[in-house]
Parts: sequence; structure tokens; C-alpha cells
Amino acid sequence: MQNNDTKVAFSDLGLSAKTLDYLKKISFHTPTPIQEKAIPVALKGKDVLGIAQTGTGKTLAFALPMIEKLSKSGGKALIIAPTRELALQVQAEVDKFAKLYRLFSTVIIGGAAMSRQIKDLKRRPHIIVATPGRLIDHIDRGTLRLNDVAVLIMDEADRMLDMGFAPQINKILESVPDKRQTMLFSATMPRAISEIAKRYMKDAERIEVARQGTSAQNIEQEFIIASKKLKFPLLVHLLEEYEGSILVFSRTKHGAKKITHQLGKLRYSASEIHSNRSLAQRKKAIADFTKGRSRILVATDIAARGIDVDRVKVVINYDLPDQTEDYVHRIGRTGRAGRSGKAISFAEPKQKRDMMAIERLVKKKIPVLKAPASIVELARAEYEEGSRERQNDRRNGSQNRYQSRSQSPSRGRSQGRSTSTSKGRPQSRSTGSSQGRPQSRSASPTRGKSTGGYKGQSKRRSYKPKKDPLDEVYQEDRYDPRGDRSRGRRRSPQTATRRSSGRKQSTQGYKPVKAAKR
Repeated sequence: MQNNDTKVAFSDLGLSAKTLDYLKKISFHTPTPIQEKAIPVALKGKDVLGIAQTGTGKTLAFALPMIEKLSKSGGKALIIAPTRELALQVQAEVDKFAKLYRLFSTVIIGGAAMSRQIKDLKRRPHIIVATPGRLIDHIDRGTLRLNDVAVLIMDEADRMLDMGFAPQINKILESVPDKRQTMLFSATMPRAISEIAKRYMKDAERIEVARQGTSAQNIEQEFIIASKKLKFPLLVHLLEEYEGSILVFSRTKHGAKKITHQLGKLRYSASEIHSNRSLAQRKKAIADFTKGRSRILVATDIAARGIDVDRVKVVINYDLPDQTEDYVHRIGRTGRAGRSGKAISFAEPKQKRDMMAIERLVKKKIPVLKAPASIVELARAEYEEGSRERQNDRRNGSQNRYQSRSQSPSRGRSQGRSTSTSKGRPQSRSTGSSQGRPQSRSASPTRGKSTGGYKGQSKRRSYKPKKDPLDEVYQEDRYDPRGDRSRGRRRSPQTATRRSSGRKQSTQGYKPVKAAKR
């Protein structure tokens, strides 16, 4: 066992010369704690249960021994990830080392073309990186069989259970052969993960490089008390204060879209990523953020474990997460690979319990700050100005409605309204004699049209269709197979019969509505 004061190199872990040469080429000299402890155990073929913080290099901890085993003994490897972004990230990292041994890898995720994935599976890939939902789709279709899986890896297993993938995970674990190597990595270890490890893993060696739920020590964390109206002005203030790439987390996808739209109106280069975005839009957002075309990335928790971007300076929690465990994965996007980072969380005054829960999770006291006075004054001034504008709009709108109402002609009144007599009675509306008697209808020039009179009066007669007298004899005349739901009983043809006579006859339990007149 290595001494704590002595730095361990990758050459001390038992990796092949080809892998060591490539690690040296990409300037990877010293392994992280999880890599140092997990790689030697995995190279021996044992099951591994690893608990480590986000951003500590778990991908290489299982990818390197997996590739070494496949290059020697053959078989197939299956890597399961909770989100599309994480699956793409893992596949890109694995593919760098798989090419050294001429191993072909493919990714199976939702949102991508099924036909393209079927075509890749027919090429018999050595490594499959998949999300649980799309993997089950291929198993049900018969386009993928897992009977030759030699290595099974579950990355961020706790997140998969949080997303409701427990039935899919159990089905996948029952589909793979019993004789296999299983590696499970996660940042937290809830009871469900322990039960899966106990049921489907054989003598797994637990490797815990940090307490579950703890965050990296090189991340500076702080809370800022801010109401909903202060959050966006405070966000703009922080964007001006800090430089570099900034990752903003929103609790809802609607909130992420709204923040991105508001930042765009202020000429900030911002991209958004959430579940309403297509796979192509997500890829473009991450690519723009990675390459610096977008300085700000606004995301929901869907991206909390799928973004691996170097040099993220600040992570801003615009909203506190619904699940306390997601806080660790959010702030883990900064301070990666030993770099320093900062995490700022906006908390409303009523969220003190959520703040205490986060402190209990990370086992650390987080300083609580107040919003700067300038931001408060700015927000108050904007609110007062907005309230004045709303009052003016309301006042102008009421005036416009009054003017339009006064200028519009009277509705529902006939322009040819008759004049009243001295006694206040209206004259005859028709062109009759001086005695007020109307002419015959055939001679009337305005038949069917309103010729004056009071509001709503008209010579037009409404048409009423004639009813069959026999239909009004009994209310229960027609048979309804669904029954009389309002009365709670069924009707039947025997309850009432048609009566051709006009006599008032009643049947059992029913009363006649109206007797027809013959």
C-alpha cells in the first residue's frame, strides 16, 4: 500500500504500456484518488462499488480497466448513464482509449434516429454506452442482445433511480449473464443502491474516497438572500463582476427559457439546455459553451451531471434544487481536476430549511450574504417605474375605451325609429292609414325587415318546428340502454309504451310530463 506522502503515478497502477504512453501524451501523470484506488481493483476482475465526488475522474476509473480487459479476453462492455449528455460525454472519453486497441464504441440514447442506431448495432460494437429507456426499446425490438456482456458499468446510478429508471435497471440486470464484472459509481449511496449492489454484485469492494454527498474542498460556496424580484438584477450584477464561463441552474425549464430570453435582450451570449430542447439543440448549446461562443449556459438539473467543461469559473444556482442531493452535482461542474471554483446560490427568505438541509449534506457551514444595497435600490426603482407604467396604461386604456364607446353609434337601435306622439305613445311602425291600421302584409314594402320601434322589436317571426304530439306523452318513451344515470336506475322498453290516446296514464314510478292534444 502506497504511503500518503508519496505521489502515485499511472505507471504504478498496472496499466499496459500502450495506455501509459497515451496518458503521457495527453499530459495525464498523476491519478485522482478514485482512479488510484479503483483501477488496481478493477484490473483484477473484481466488482467495484465506488463513491466519489462529481468531477473527480470517475470515467477513467472504470474506462481504463474495462478497455484493458476487452483487449485481452474479448466480449462486450455495457455502460449505462442517466442522461443523454452524460452518455455522449462518456462515449467521447472512452473512444479516445478504445481506438488504441481497435475497439469500436457506439452510443444509444433517446432523441437520436433509431435506424442509425440499428445500423451501428449490426456492426457488433465492443462498447455500448446507453441510457436505460432507449436500451430497453432495442431489447424489446430484438435489435440488441446482452448475452455476451462481460463488463457492466452503471455511472451515476443514484441519478438513474431518482429519475425513475429502477424498473429498467432491474430488467437490464436480469438480461445480462451472471458471469460478468460489475462496476457501479456514484456520488451518493442511498439505500436503493445498496440493495442493488447486494443483489446483483458479487463480493463488491467498496471504495469511498470522500464522504457521500460532500463537495470538493476547492469550491468556494455562499448563499445570497434574494427575493424573486431581486434575482435577475442580482444575476446581471454577478455577470459583470465575474469573468469567464458561467453556468446558471434553474429549477424549471420555463424558468431557464425566460432567463435566457432576458439575457439575450441585454446582449449577453447565452444558451439554454433543458428537456424541451431537441438532441441537436442540446449538442449545439454544449458545443457553443465549450468553445466559448456562448459565455453563459442556462440549464436545468438535466445537465447537472452531463456537462464536463473545463474552466467553468462560477456556478450560479438561480433556484435551489428540489432534491438536496442535486446541489452537490450542480456545483461539481466547477472546480474540476483540482482547479478552484465558486458556487453562488440564490435563496429566498422562506427557504431557510432548504439551506440548512444543504449544509447538513455537505457537512459544511456556508456563509450567508445579503443582496448589495445598490441591487435592492435598483430593483425597487424598477418596480416603482413598472407600477407607474402599469397605472398609466390602465388609465390610458380606460380613457380609450370611454372615447371609443362615446364615438361609436348606438348599438341595437334602429335608425328609422319612430317619433312619439304628444302622449308619449309611439306611432305605428307600418305605413298604414291615419288611424294606425297597417296595410296588408303582401303590400308592405319592408316585409321581414325591422322598420322602427323599440330596441329589439322586429317584424321577423322566429321559426319553431312542429313537434310530434306523441313524443310529449311520456318522458320515458324512448329506450336508453345506458340507463337513467340521474335517477340511478335503468330504463327498459317495458317501463312505458307509446300511447296514441290523449289520456293521462302513468306507469310504475314515472309521471307523465304532458298529455298530447289530439
